[in-house]
Parts: sequence; structure tokens; C-alpha cells
Amino acid sequence: MQNPTLADLADVVPTALPVASVDGLSDERLLAAIREIETLGRHVDALRIAAAGSLAARSRTEDGAAGLAARKGCRSANELLQRLTQVSGATGAARISLAALTRPGVALSGALMPAAFDHVRSALERGDLGLDAAVTKNLAPLADRVHPDALDAAEAELVAAATGTSPESSVPASADEIRIQASVWRATLDPDGLEPDEGKAMAKRGFRLGPERNGLVPVTGGLLPEAAGRVKRLFDAYLTPTTAPAFLTEEELADKNMTRDPRTKDQQRHDILIGVLDTMARSGDTPTIGGAAPTVLVTVRAEDLDTGGGAGYADGVESPLSPTTVRQLVCTGGVQKVALGRNGRIVKLGSAERCFTAPQRRAITARDGGCLIPGCSIPAGWCEVHHVVPAAQGGPTHPDNGVLLCWFHHRTIDTSGWAIRMRHGAPEVHAPPWLDHSRRWRPATKSRTSAATRIAARHGT
Repeated sequence: MQNPTLADLADVVPTALPVASVDGLSDERLLAAIREIETLGRHVDALRIAAAGSLAARSRTEDGAAGLAARKGCRSANELLQRLTQVSGATGAARISLAALTRPGVALSGALMPAAFDHVRSALERGDLGLDAAVTKNLAPLADRVHPDALDAAEAELVAAATGTSPESSVPASADEIRIQASVWRATLDPDGLEPDEGKAMAKRGFRLGPERNGLVPVTGGLLPEAAGRVKRLFDAYLTPTTAPAFLTEEELADKNMTRDPRTKDQQRHDILIGVLDTMARSGDTPTIGGAAPTVLVTVRAEDLDTGGGAGYADGVESPLSPTTVRQLVCTGGVQKVALGRNGRIVKLGSAERCFTAPQRRAITARDGGCLIPGCSIPAGWCEVHHVVPAAQGGPTHPDNGVLLCWFHHRTIDTSGWAIRMRHGAPEVHAPPWLDHSRRWRPATKSRTSAATRIAARHGT
């Protein structure tokens, strides 16, 4: 096809990979197709942004009736964009706003000037950056508050992280990770800006109970970030699968013929809040998370634990536990050896081993900040502490040998292709071959404090 038009491409794309054929792809081809589709989508997004920017430039308010939108009977460029594309007003506004920050300017002489966020513009045009990972929304408020060189450095580093071109990692960071990194940059470059923002939030904070409607009392309001953190932490303690209390007893579950909690997460949070209030009224006996792992009694023969065979048995659970599950529980909660005589008598009781203490866990949490696997968003409170060098192989129960992993990544660490090592007490990871062919070891942490320290060290702030 010689110099295909956009209309030509619109006809070709559906035939290149028909929607109905996606389910028939092999695993590897599906992964490759997802990447190719996303690359195509990013190129389309870049055109969407450029076109929206050009439409907005031709529909300026100061042009009055001569503006393009006005000539087409629309009040604004966004209204015209919505009518042309059927996108929502919010989507149209987002495209126009991003275009304004990534569209080259024009000097009085007529010469082109760099865009306000030229690194983002370049990455968008190359198809390396998508709309979700664009960092302009977080950095734009700093334009009038920080030195242009510092803002440029922040933009360049965030774009590199988002596109996998950072010297620290060739694995592109997710849009959510970029948003968090941008917030760290914002706090680092403009610490004075935190106080006014918090002052506004302080004035707007509130918690309200509305009038009863249809048997329910609506709850509205807004929490300060530190208050929300406490509430989320509390819900984590009750909703994390490994620490959640049983709302129904085994007998009640059997009677109701249920194996899973039938409630939605919102319903569970409601019931948790009531339960916590009742518990606090009676005592301070609430479940802990992070301070100590829940006590799940699992028994296994010493020989099976050493060889990785056999099975384990958990108190209150009928089904045997696989060696993989037993190893994970031992890695997380430790082990205590009990020697039984031939008649079943306890003849020796050892001390608890391989169990990270509460202070150790807090230190590891401060260092790692969450599940160590890049792209995993599970918070620290949901994570387990993993022995990098297994205790059975002589690995110590020490922060220099412990890292945070979510339940899933802990369970699959031996089969997923992710690898972890400790270097001078700091964790490093390398990704599986399908994700990163370089197989380079890279520092790993989700701690925003650590990120701020690295930024300050690199840029002398």
C-alpha cells in the first residue's frame, strides 16, 4: 500500500487481527499482540492529542465568530471535539489540556519554540508513552514555582521511567507507579507547596451522616491523607486474606452451604467498621497487621520439611497443605520444632525459629515500601516477609535477608522467573526473560522516602 491514508489504515487494522481471533492466540503470541496493540494505540493517542491541540488553537476565544468551533456552531473546541468523536467531555478536556502542554509554541518572530513539556511531547510522538503515563498533570503546577532546569530533570527522569529507558530499569513503570514517583518529585522540588495544599484540605475535611433513605443512612465527606491511611490500614487488617477474621463460623458456613463470603467489598467494609467500633467499646483486642504475622498452626514431619515432600496440616482445615504452601508459611511465620515420643508424648519443645520480629518487619517495610516485584501495587501491610536465602539453606532471619512480597509473588517466586538477591543489605531484582531480555540486576524499592533520597543525591537538592 503506497502512502496509506488514515481511512486506509482504519480498514486494514481490523483485518490484521480480527477481534474474534484473539482467544485463539497462543500465550506468547497473545503477550506480543497486547504489546503491539498498545503501541498502535499510543500512536493513535499522539495523533488524537495533536489534532485536539490544533482544533483548540483554531478555536480560541479571542477569535470570536471567526474561530473554527464557532463557525461550526459550537461553543468551544471541546464541544466540537465531542460532536466529531463521541468522546465524553472529560476525555475531550484531557486531550486538549495535554495538547496545550506538549504543543510547540510560536515566538513573535514566527520561530517554533519547545513545548512546555518537550520530553513528554517527544515520547508521545514516538509512541513510547501513553496518555495514562503522561506526567504533565502532576508537574504542571510546579512550572511557576521551581527552576526550569529542575522541572526539566524531573520530566526527563519520569519519562525515562515510564518508557523503560532509565539507567536504573529497562522495565517500563506502570502509570500508577509514575503517578507516585511524580508526587515524590513534586514534594522534593516544591516542599513549600505542601503546606498550602494541606491547609486547603484541612479546611475541607469532614465526615457527614445524611438523612435516612430507604433504610440506609448515606455517608459523605473527605478525609485528610493521613486519616485515610489509617482507615485503609484498618481495612487492610481485616480484608487481607491471610489476616481476615471469620465473620461466619465453620458451622455457620456449612449450614448456609457457603464457601466464600457472599458480601461485596463495600458491604464487608461496612460490617468491619461496625465490628471495630463494637470491639473498641469492649476492649482493644483488634487484629494486627505488620506487627506480627497471624498464628496459623501447621504441623509437618521434620523429614518432609527437610526434603520438601509429604504434606502439612493446618488447624481447622481438612485438606492437606502442599509442600509449596508449607514452605511459604514457614518462610513467613517461622517454625517451632516439637519432638514426640513413640506414644505421642511431647518429649522436646524447641524455640521459635525463622520468624521475623515486629521491629524487623517495620524496618523491612520502611526499606521496601510494598511488594518488591516491579509493577505490583500490593501495599506493605498485605505483604509477607520472604527469606531471600531460605532458612533451610542457612539464610539468616535478618532484615539483610528479608524482603516484602505479596502472597501471590511469594507463592510463585520459584516459578515466575523473577529473581531476588541482596547486595550490601539492599534488595535487587531481575525480571523474567519475557519481560526484560537484558537480565540485569536492578535496585528495587517502593519506598517513596528512598526515592526522595535518591533524587536529592542525584540532583543536589
